[in-house]
Amino acid sequence: MAATPAPTARISADHARRLALRAQGLLGSPDRRAGARGVLRLLGAVQLDTISVLARSHELVPYARLGAVGRRPVEEAYWGRGTAFEFWSHAACILPIEEWPLFAFRRRANRAKGRVWGHRIDEGVYAQVIDQLRAEGPLTSTGLGGAKKTAEWWDWSDTKIAVERALAFGDVVVTERRGWKRVYDLAERAVPGDLFEQDLTDAECLERLVAQAGAALGVATRADLMDYHRLKGAQVDAALPASGLVPVEVEGWSAPAWAHPTALETEPRGRHRTALLSPFDSLIWDRPRTERIFGMSHRLEAYTPKHKRVHGYFAMPLLAGGRLLGRVDPAREGTTLVARQVSLDGPRAVPALAEALREAAAWVGCSDVRVERLDDETLRPALEKLLA
Repeated sequence: MAATPAPTARISADHARRLALRAQGLLGSPDRRAGARGVLRLLGAVQLDTISVLARSHELVPYARLGAVGRRPVEEAYWGRGTAFEFWSHAACILPIEEWPLFAFRRRANRAKGRVWGHRIDEGVYAQVIDQLRAEGPLTSTGLGGAKKTAEWWDWSDTKIAVERALAFGDVVVTERRGWKRVYDLAERAVPGDLFEQDLTDAECLERLVAQAGAALGVATRADLMDYHRLKGAQVDAALPASGLVPVEVEGWSAPAWAHPTALETEPRGRHRTALLSPFDSLIWDRPRTERIFGMSHRLEAYTPKHKRVHGYFAMPLLAGGRLLGRVDPAREGTTLVARQVSLDGPRAVPALAEALREAAAWVGCSDVRVERLDDETLRPALEKLLA
């Protein structure tokens, strides 16, 4: 780890929290004209996941910032318009198409490894997939001959292995989904020419990604910057001097931090969003950072055995007034939004919870809200009165 320069500013933990909220589009007036596309550009990455409760996570992210944004505008912002692509960032993410050149370092590293997820295939199959895409245009795995050898989810066919390898190498790109199925196309055809032809060095890629992560985080430690696009410590250390980020000291943080100087020029003020957050939302996807900034230790329990869950299958933190005030594990039963399990940070959180539940219900087409388990039952009368 490189030596840290002396901090240029000292800020309070509260200021750092508000910087993070503003950077993530959750403090201040949202740019509704830019819509979900604007949210994607602001964050630089939106994580994808197959779990769908109220909606899929990539829909919940713009909803948390913009309110009741429709599914079609979200889908159009992400897929089918040449404005975004899928690649490995923090995890499997949708990324603004402008970031295509920035991930050349990762594509080169994948090519050097020569394998994807440990799979090996015949080079002839790889060439066959590329030739088929060139001749027939964008195709799903089914169009390429099928995704699996057997019914087991992990038992990929040779063509599926080949096209995923081509995706990791950058020969192929996913810019569209049909019924949640990836649609593959040749990168040379799908990526705009001016972006496709950019040939950044690894150092240039990393400098820009660290700068982007710093801007999206507001204020960040080295570990935070590493986590945002899953970079290595040495990569962040090498990129920091040219990233434009400046060292700052945050009261109560044990590690040095960095921020963009522009973010420090103005006080983060404005309207706070009240919303239920996806566990994969970039505000909270880094668990140590979430605990450091918001004092909440939160983890996804979807893959935890039911009898060991504490807060529920898909517990969504409640954001209100710039703080995390509780958790809700939601579900839908017909036209009823069901809060299967709710834990709150005392009576002050009840109005915010009622507001979040009513808005979420209307967004997903539910006319009623039912709260099943409330960790503090003394709060039920006030909550049900507000929900009535």
